[in-house]
Amino acid sequence: MTHRQRGVTMIGWIFLLIPVALVLYAGIVAGPKYLNYYKVVQAMKETASALKSDDTLTAQTIRFALDKRFDTGYIDLPTVQDIGVTKGENGWEMSANYEQEAHLFGNLNLLMKFEKSVVIGKEGVGN
Repeated sequence: MTHRQRGVTMIGWIFLLIPVALVLYAGIVAGPKYLNYYKVVQAMKETASALKSDDTLTAQTIRFALDKRFDTGYIDLPTVQDIGVTKGENGWEMSANYEQEAHLFGNLNLLMKFEKSVVIGKEGVGN
């Protein structure tokens, strides 16, 4: 009576675990970049919320208030000068449009592009 072996061999485990390990490593490398993006968005929303009732807004006062949030949130990239501040129909608009690169290994890099706009309006804060 012969017994057939069942299950995954060592080579099979290697072929299964290598893609899982690569995806996990990419997530570990890209995770801090995404956390930084969420901190930037939170700082922009909090700044818009704090300044929505101010009638004497200028681009300089918005950047100054945003700079305070960036300092307390330990946000290095993008800088406050990289955030676009423009006056539109609905009020002042802050827009972040930047790229970050995460090195994986060898010549392989992940390029992440982040875009977010927040409007400071009289009727409320819009996205």
